[in-house]
Amino acid sequence: MLITIDDYRRRARKSLPRFVYEFIDGGAEHETCLAANRADFERIRLTPRVLRDTRQVDTSVEVFGASWRLPFALAPTGLNGIVRPGGDAMLAAAAAESGVPFVLSTASNERAEDVRAQAGGGEQWLQLYVMEDRRLAEQLLRRARGAGYRALVLTADVPVGGHRWRDARNGFKIPFRITPRLAWDIARRPGWALRMLAGGPPRFVNLAEEAADALPTDVQASLLARSMDRSLVWESLRWLRGLWDGPLVLKGVLHPEDAALAVRHGVDGVIVSNHGGRQLDAAPSAIGALTAVADRVGGRIPVFLDSGIRSGADILRAQALGARAVFVGRPTLYGLACGGRKGVRDVIRLLAEDYERNMVLLGLDRASGVVQARGLAQAEPSLHHPMA
Repeated sequence: MLITIDDYRRRARKSLPRFVYEFIDGGAEHETCLAANRADFERIRLTPRVLRDTRQVDTSVEVFGASWRLPFALAPTGLNGIVRPGGDAMLAAAAAESGVPFVLSTASNERAEDVRAQAGGGEQWLQLYVMEDRRLAEQLLRRARGAGYRALVLTADVPVGGHRWRDARNGFKIPFRITPRLAWDIARRPGWALRMLAGGPPRFVNLAEEAADALPTDVQASLLARSMDRSLVWESLRWLRGLWDGPLVLKGVLHPEDAALAVRHGVDGVIVSNHGGRQLDAAPSAIGALTAVADRVGGRIPVFLDSGIRSGADILRAQALGARAVFVGRPTLYGLACGGRKGVRDVIRLLAEDYERNMVLLGLDRASGVVQARGLAQAEPSLHHPMA
């Protein structure tokens, strides 16, 4: 029976080859940052209020003038086609059917136009990695804007890819090379292997100008390694603004002074994130960095969070410490592995029901009133941001 995110995680582990499961589940180096993301969430206690009328509960929040049914969206995740062929479109469609936004990664295995069309509605954002050849970003943004993507998420924490020891040990790289070890790994998961044979190996096609084009191998390898343009600086946002006139969100902010710089440079929102523990292993947990960032922003722009969300209570913890909404990554990938589009819908429903149940248990009736609610969350003394 699948009743928690951990249940889906265990099922995904049984259904995927080891190298695929460890790609989506693992982190950088010793994975201390990955572990801290969860440990620090669990240190936060939420204090309920009693004898409050919670017969009508409003779980909606407003983001850039739009009403979100729930205070979470699907985070951008790359190479979803290796979990299940057509994974990007399945995630987007499940999100649209569930009434939550979806963020498409630059490193998707389907083109932005196709994902948007197959989603059949809903709100989609685009996440951007800026490669050294900035023309790739320019043509992608033109296409995404034309396709109806509403907001742009610039990922800023990947000047070089994190060293992911699990991937290195598994020989996981682009282009794929089947070694005896990988062949045995794949043979032990025949269902996955048959789906891959039917759907074909995933390719990074989102940056290609034409649907039939294939990106050069070195560009594909850079996308897998998340190794981007190191010359990207705050002043580069002017170049980006010339290409994109919709909401611009900066992802990968952990230092409060970077949040202040984001406000100063006209960014519309920031995502407190350590890339799910997949980049700098020595980085603080995202939830540990959140309060200092939210305080520094002071309500001038919305603050979001990703990295470590596994329950409705976690969403409430993040809101209580200053997040308008959160982005969920690994949980919906576990759902994708377990049941495709339906599996993703089931995970979203699980989180939605858990969120509303915890709201009622806390004596809350409006999600919009949770953000930085006084006296709701108490963190243990060990939870802090070193730069605060």
